[in-house]
Amino acid sequence: MAAKVKPDFHVYTVKKQEGQDPFWLKIGAAWANKDEQGYSVQLDALPLDGRLVLRVPKEPEKS
Repeated sequence: MAAKVKPDFHVYTVKKQEGQDPFWLKIGAAWANKDEQGYSVQLDALPLDGRLVLRVPKEPEKS
């Protein structure tokens, strides 16, 4: 069975900026495993501080 095309979550790293809003950089996506007991995460980059934030996508994925 092929993996779902639309991710369940987008993966971000968030950088705090002095005097500005935090900068959210999308670095990957996550999909629920078939047994619904966990998630598979694909990262296109690694966060420098080791912290990941998963958020439900708000807009449709562009192909």
